[in-house]
Amino acid sequence: MGFAEEIDLLIRARYPIIYIVTQEEERAEQALLGLSQQRKVYFWDFVEGYQQSGTDRQVGRNNPLQALEFVEKCSDQQPALFVLRDFHRFLDDISIARKLRNLARGLRAVPKNIVLLAPRLAIPPDLADEVTVLEYALPNFEELDAEVRRLLPTATIELEEVVKACQGLTLTRVRQAIARAIAKHGTLEAEDIEIILEEKRQTIRQTQILDFYPTALEMSDIGGLDNLKDWLMRRGGAFSEQARRYGLPAPRGLLLVGIQGTGKSLSAKAIAHHWHLPLLRLDVGRLFAGLVGESEARTRQMIQLAEALSPCILWLDEIDKAFGTMDRTGDSGTTSRVFATFLTWMAEKTAPVFIVATANEIDRLPPELLRKGRFDEIFFVGLPTQPERKEIFQVHLGKLRPHQLRNYDLDRLAYETPEFSGAEIEQSLIEAMHTAFSEQRDFTTEDVIEAVSQMIPLARTAQEQIQKLQDWAKAGKARLASRQAYDRW
Repeated sequence: MGFAEEIDLLIRARYPIIYIVTQEEERAEQALLGLSQQRKVYFWDFVEGYQQSGTDRQVGRNNPLQALEFVEKCSDQQPALFVLRDFHRFLDDISIARKLRNLARGLRAVPKNIVLLAPRLAIPPDLADEVTVLEYALPNFEELDAEVRRLLPTATIELEEVVKACQGLTLTRVRQAIARAIAKHGTLEAEDIEIILEEKRQTIRQTQILDFYPTALEMSDIGGLDNLKDWLMRRGGAFSEQARRYGLPAPRGLLLVGIQGTGKSLSAKAIAHHWHLPLLRLDVGRLFAGLVGESEARTRQMIQLAEALSPCILWLDEIDKAFGTMDRTGDSGTTSRVFATFLTWMAEKTAPVFIVATANEIDRLPPELLRKGRFDEIFFVGLPTQPERKEIFQVHLGKLRPHQLRNYDLDRLAYETPEFSGAEIEQSLIEAMHTAFSEQRDFTTEDVIEAVSQMIPLARTAQEQIQKLQDWAKAGKARLASRQAYDRW
């Protein structure tokens, strides 16, 4: 049931007080006017009072109690809606709360309803039985598509990409972003999608829970991991409107398990760029707060924000450190409740939010996180093979010395770096550059090999942990991200 049908039903059923949670006050008011042809609609706010023309204009100005008394004085014969803006700020006042409870008794018998419009939910416990809460969702794809086409009737670019970028924004922010692009170029161009994404960043910054993570990484910037890349390439168009019409469900998520420094976080960034979706990074520690119930509230806020900004990528780095080996008593069960809320959402979410979680220690993760339905696939990302190490060297040297790449012996470098991760290969190049720079010359293959000889890779210092991970992957409990991983083992 849509918003219009639901609130119309509540009004006709004579629900006395309806609380609408929305950031789009103007859009919600237009929706109320659209379904109230047979009802008179009164709008009130603290500064202006009631705003209709006539003798009642400015009644209740700076006086919320008088605004409620006006509801009582109006004729019971004329169906009416009384829309009170930002009234949540006064609900803790004992006189306001008592007056609302008194009004609720009488309104159930007459065709009059009070509608509270507010950007957030704040209902005192003593009013819980009198108030019915509705959330006015952000505009859906069809509404955004209609608005974008209205604003850009002669646009020459593909508007589906524009509409997709607008998802999660209010109509006001959509209009601002498009107006900004037109003011800049005179029309909307493909690169102006970045302006729309900046509007999303503004929304996210205000929450201080999620980070909007800009990325320009391509799939080609990751060496190896061919199985993972193939899997991702096949799902690149799964968030499109065409896929939705086809009946294809949006991908749910991906868990990347493996050794530190092997490209798990890089993969999350590359996925977002390749799929042209915003990347939201969740620091799970920000969900936890000192007040009782606040952590659970922040978790729900994070979920609502991610769904509002969908389609998007939600990146949880090192999820094993956040939810691994939970102490179910040390924090009064807060971590367990947050985890349970998150798990339930993962299993039941319908919004196109693709979760990319990374973990280094699989044995620390609760088994319920690993069952089918939470993620589409679990990939094991191991140490790169020799051909993959050559590819990693080629990627890094191609950025550092694109015109001198042929001066480096990639085969030898790959051969001399057994058990090195991608991060360690990158660090060996940096170390070689420091050496050569101190001698005022360019670095060579020999400098890199010298740097490699001085480094002790994690595969040696954490040999037992890595062997345990490899045994877990060989037991068939995860899909291999690299095609040649078994050959190396």
